[in-house]
Order: sequence, then C-alpha cells, then structure tokens
Amino acid sequence: MIDLSAYLHAGDGVWWGQAAAEPRPLVDALITQSPRIGPLRVFTGLSWNDQLVHSIPVGVSMVSYGGLGELRQLGKAGKLDIIPCHYSALPRLFAERLLPCDVGLVQVSPPDADGMCSLGIGVDYVADAIHHTPVLIAEINARMPATIGTPRIPLERFAATINTDRPLLEDQVRAPGEAERAIAAHIAQLVDDGDTLQLGVGSLGIATLEALDGHEDLGVHSGMITDAMLGLIDKGVITGARKEIDTGLTVVGTALGSAATYRRVGEIPARFLPTSYTHAPQVLSQLRSLVSVNYAVEVDLTGQVGAEVSNGVYIGAVGGQVDFARAAALTGKHSIVALRATSRGTSTIKPILEGGAVSTARSDVDVVVTEYGTAHLRGCGLAERARRLNAIAAPQFRDRLDDERKAV
Repeated sequence: MIDLSAYLHAGDGVWWGQAAAEPRPLVDALITQSPRIGPLRVFTGLSWNDQLVHSIPVGVSMVSYGGLGELRQLGKAGKLDIIPCHYSALPRLFAERLLPCDVGLVQVSPPDADGMCSLGIGVDYVADAIHHTPVLIAEINARMPATIGTPRIPLERFAATINTDRPLLEDQVRAPGEAERAIAAHIAQLVDDGDTLQLGVGSLGIATLEALDGHEDLGVHSGMITDAMLGLIDKGVITGARKEIDTGLTVVGTALGSAATYRRVGEIPARFLPTSYTHAPQVLSQLRSLVSVNYAVEVDLTGQVGAEVSNGVYIGAVGGQVDFARAAALTGKHSIVALRATSRGTSTIKPILEGGAVSTARSDVDVVVTEYGTAHLRGCGLAERARRLNAIAAPQFRDRLDDERKAV
C-alpha cells in the first residue's frame, strides 16, 4: 500500500474522481492512513465506495456537490457538507480554492509511447481541478481506456503512482418499469430528428433512450454516456450529424455503464471533455436544437422543481440540471422535467415543494412530463400552469391538489 503521509499533511484539502473513475485503492489508503496524517477536508461527486460510509475517520470532513450514491448515507448521518452549486461552477470553485485542492487523487490509463496518460472515462471536473492542484497521485489502471478530448497528462506530473489491473466499477441500474416507459413515450414525442439531447441517468434515462429508437440523426451533448446511449450510436440513431457544434461527435464528461461500454468508449466518435466545456453557457447557447431532459423528486403547481431532497434526506444535487435546462429554455428547443406522478404513495406534483429547496426555477422549465401526460408551461400564467400540472398528476390526487392550491 502506498504511504500517503509523504504527500498529505494535516489540514490539506483532497479531491478525487467520481463513480467508475474513483481511484478506489488510493481512497481506501487515505481512509486507513488519515488518523496519523491529521484532519483532512475531502471532495468527490458520485461515489459507489461503501467504505466512505463505514470507515471514514472522525478527522476527515467530506464535501460534495450532492448526496449521490453512498454519499446519501453520509448525508443522512450528518457527515456530509453539501455545497449547493451548479455543475458549471465547479471549475471556478477549484480555481478560487473554495473546494479542496492541495492534493488530487486520479485514476488514469497506462502511459502511451510518449509517456502521456489519459483521464479515460472520468474527465469532467477532474480535468479542471488538475490545473489548480499542486500534488497529483495516480492509480494507473491497466483497464482504464484512453479517451479522446482532454489533453494527456505527462507521467512526470504525478508525485506518486500505483499500478493496478482491476475492473472498473459498473453502474447498477434497475430496468425501467411501466411508469418510466409511459413517461419516455411522452418525451419521445417532443424530440424531433436531428435534435441534440442532454439526458439524466437511471431507469428513466434508459427508457427515454429506448423510446427514441425510431428517430434519426440525434446528437448528444451531456454529462455522461451510458449503455443505452451507446446502443443508439450502434444503431445509427445517434450520429450528431446535425449538431451546430462538434458535428458528428458525442460530447460528454464521463461514462456510467457496464464494462462493455467502458471497453468501447475510446473507439466511438465521442469526446470526453472538462466540465468547463460540457456545461459552459457560452457553449450550450450554440446548440439551438438542444432538448434538455432532467428528472425531479417533486414539482409544485407553478413549475418549480425540487431535485435534491426527499423525506428530509439529501438524495440528489443541483448538478447540471440548471445549466442545461436554462440553455434549452433560452437558446435551445425544450427544457423538459420528468418524474413519476407518485412516490411512496404520495403525489410528486404538490402545491408547495416539501424538500425545502428549489433546484430549478419555474422560469427555466418549458415542459413537465409524468406517466399521465405532458404539461406545456412556456408562456403560461400561474393559474394556467397549475391547471395543466394538476392534469398530469395521479388521478387520485387531483381534487385534493386543486383544493390545496386554492387554499394557499
């Protein structure tokens, strides 16, 4: 095991990549060795590392942009400091040292003939944070593919390295159910051939992509590439042929999927680019055909979206939702928010948001979709918005919603 005490000191700030790009051996070493190193402030995004829940020492202060993956449990235990920010803000937060950035832990591909390593499937905020981090420690994983897009990192840039040959962690997503497929069918009717898509992940993301199987020349500019997205690339549905920028290319920051997808991402027409590009407003404003599809925990009768908190637990993030929703609403084509009409026996369409946070403003939402239909909100006044949203709520809650709305 690598001795991190030569590179980490009490009070340092440390970040590392997320999801399958998390350098798990280095993070596990940090957890084990931190008691003798001293207090540390650490940052990551989506994590599948259960050791963060079970073994994180008292002296390690965990920071993130959301309660994603295993971080949800840390949040529930009061051990997670959430920084509510747009995903596009992460590069600036690193540049201003408002996020931990004394030491960065990265997972990279083996060096090429010129001694250059790739960030592989985990470019996103990592590529931006590197510029402001003096000490980098790398896990060089023989199974991390080299991807196209971000500049390569010279081997000598790393203060220390370890070599591994371990499978990249795979995203475990449940199959879409009847409600997700009904929602996806409504979304597909809002997408035209040649549109450029941004999609969230999860079972609803899978269902949406499957519902688009009959479309032509779709483009992708999104936070991540998934198995279902790769399937549409293989079928010739996603070609990017009509994109206003990056024509012919799928643009993403990371990959969330299976081992089969990870093996192929270096061979398909995709660019893995930093957050400072994928989520930048000056970039997104050039995509006039942009259709943004985001998911919510709850929506109120004016169109405000809650995507962060459920039953008092932080389960999501502001993330890139607003970055893409605002661009799609202002300079693109459609800003769509989708959600199941019920959750745990209650309506997700509500008179007032119960989570305590507005993730996306009603002014950035064009369309809300549930399994019961589509509510077009663009240009509608508050009373008409409430009527249209009530019409796509679960039928058993519509009368109560109407009465509660009038009482507010």
